[in-house]
Amino acid sequence: MRNRKYFLIPLIVVILDQISKIYIRNNMHPRESWEITPKLIWITFVQNTGAAFSFTLGDINLNRILFSAITFLAILVIAFLVIKTVKKTEAIGFSLIMGGAVGNLIDRIWLGKVTDFINCDFPDFIMERWPVFNVADSSIVVGVSLLVIFYLFFDKEHKEQIAEN
Repeated sequence: MRNRKYFLIPLIVVILDQISKIYIRNNMHPRESWEITPKLIWITFVQNTGAAFSFTLGDINLNRILFSAITFLAILVIAFLVIKTVKKTEAIGFSLIMGGAVGNLIDRIWLGKVTDFINCDFPDFIMERWPVFNVADSSIVVGVSLLVIFYLFFDKEHKEQIAEN
């Protein structure tokens, strides 16, 4: 199988994500917060039954089933993309996204909710306070950012396709 080495990335992400979440669940109470740096970074134990930015459909069971199914299908598509791509940057970006998706899917299936704990404040940036997130979420954001930067600034084929349209 081509590109199988890139499946180590999601494995590492999932291990780091799950270890960090287990540590938080075992050492903190829900809504407990530890200040790391004044006014900027806290560790805050939150359990999210919704999706990104706590988006919810209102019913915890519906959230669990629907978001798990969507995530599982997305993981299959992303795995296919990792296998088929010939570009290293794409493979890394997709692998980071897949690792984050698997990490959060594990929580959603086994716990019915996703453990979040990284709590940052970016002063006067988009919103008053950024939503609490986790290692898996960070991996997804880094993967998507990598792909966006790659497609916008470095991928000549992508630029040529845009120019033709």
